[in-house]
Amino acid sequence: MSRITTPFDHDSTAAQVIAGVDLTGRRAVVTGGSSGIGVETARALASAGAEVTLAVRNTAAGERTAAGIIETTGNNHVFVAPLELADRDSVRAFAATWDGPLHILVNNAGVMAEPLNRTPEGWEHQFATNHLGHFGLTLGLYPALAAAGDARIVSVSSSAHHWSPVVFDDIHFRNRPYDAWSAYGQSKTANVLFAIEATKRWAPDGITANALMPGGIRTALQRHVDPDRDAGLKEIFDSFPWKTVEQGAATSVLLAASPVLDGIGGHYFEDCNEATTDVVHGESGVAEHALDPEAATRLWEISREHLRH
Repeated sequence: MSRITTPFDHDSTAAQVIAGVDLTGRRAVVTGGSSGIGVETARALASAGAEVTLAVRNTAAGERTAAGIIETTGNNHVFVAPLELADRDSVRAFAATWDGPLHILVNNAGVMAEPLNRTPEGWEHQFATNHLGHFGLTLGLYPALAAAGDARIVSVSSSAHHWSPVVFDDIHFRNRPYDAWSAYGQSKTANVLFAIEATKRWAPDGITANALMPGGIRTALQRHVDPDRDAGLKEIFDSFPWKTVEQGAATSVLLAASPVLDGIGGHYFEDCNEATTDVVHGESGVAEHALDPEAATRLWEISREHLRH
């Protein structure tokens, strides 16, 4: 299959990508929908007529965001529901209370480069939040996605996936020194592998999944990052082609709503186009380890095993 390209690019906004798309009658969930690119992703989907649920940790912030989206789009079908991805009970509760079909699931929420933190199960918190939480949520919502007939899953990854494959022998840093960026990179690789395996397993049910790099956007996601304390990181930050949140949401919205992606899954996008494996300085392109079908299957089985206990 030839590389998937669109008329959009690095500078395109979510509003430009959604223009002309009609999502009337379709239902969407955006995790982390009350901050950063999640807000603009939800706003774009609502502007096209979708019913949108913001799945958020802070429901008060979610209600304020929902009110703002309703005001700017005129769509009053914007709702808020609690979700803490690192809490298995919260994930199960969200899925259990969902009623009816679900056409679009944007797995957007995440944490980045935080100090070592473990869940009550002993899982490394970035992997637990960025991958396992979304994995459990998506499995719980599978009946709703299948009922839609042509559902899409959007898995928000990052160019940081270049920094680490999934280290299956020690995912949770029990026997190796903890490195915040390696842990983040591993979780972002998992986001891509998940999209590949979900499409392989569920495409016959009309469910496809794609992953993406939204671009560099200055949001609360970087709250654990201080480039002034790391010369190498500061150099990267100073030279990075930063996007606005409206531009940062564009690729997510493309994967969620563009007719170009009808029936297409298992790919990784950046700047609104499918990425190539021609990696430039670890900042663009997609790493081979994130496209490995054997790793994708292994990750799926290990993730299911995690959630059984």
